Amino acid sequence: MFIDTHCHLNDPKAFPDPGLAIARAKEAGVERMVVVGVNPEDWSRAVSLADRFEEVWAIVGWHPNYTIDYRSSLLADLQHLLAHPRVLALGEIGLDYHWDYSPRPLQFEALHEQLDLAAELQKPVVFHAREAYSDLLDVLEKRPPHSYLFHCFAGDARDVERAVGLDAYFGVDGPITYKKSDELRAVFATLPKDRIVIETDSPYMSPVPYRGKPNEPAYVKLVNQALSETLGISFDECAALTTDNAKRFFRF
Repeated sequence: MFIDTHCHLNDPKAFPDPGLAIARAKEAGVERMVVVGVNPEDWSRAVSLADRFEEVWAIVGWHPNYTIDYRSSLLADLQHLLAHPRVLALGEIGLDYHWDYSPRPLQFEALHEQLDLAAELQKPVVFHAREAYSDLLDVLEKRPPHSYLFHCFAGDARDVERAVGLDAYFGVDGPITYKKSDELRAVFATLPKDRIVIETDSPYMSPVPYRGKPNEPAYVKLVNQALSETLGISFDECAALTTDNAKRFFRF
């Protein structure tokens, strides 16, 4: 059985009928799917899906690319949703230097205030980091220990060393199946095995042989296959390992 620890079934354009994708995922052995809300409008769709489907759980947070609209006053809404029994963590939050969607000062303001909220509520945190690992790790290393997961991890060896020092978890998805992802596979081969979880980030980053087509949670088994080969363990052992890791991080 698998847990897709990061997907966007709440995207109405990509999944006009999310129930169909959920059914296909169940047939593929996916027992749980964690749906991510990235801004206030998205939060409600994520939680609604978690209420409707027993296989679906939610996380909610202000994604850095949407922080152009960030307002501290809405943290009360976020706090209310984090108390919902189907909401597992705060995320995905972080820093994104690839896109120019939001000024960096706003990204940092949202990051710090959400980290304070997570600490207050003792909720795990899921991060988005793109071309910003060093600055994000600088922030985290100055804070008290907390439970962190780096979604779609793509850092280098130094980033790994620092993140492992934080006892963080690492999410792996479709790119590990790509022919030219040797460096990524080499990175995951060095990570602590008890800190790796699998995800799709669907509808994005589809694994081979669906690259270039919409992704969905059923394809998480292809990520598991590539990860098992990277770690040198069996398919079933990898599935059990990553499922146990996900249950530990999300406190299922």
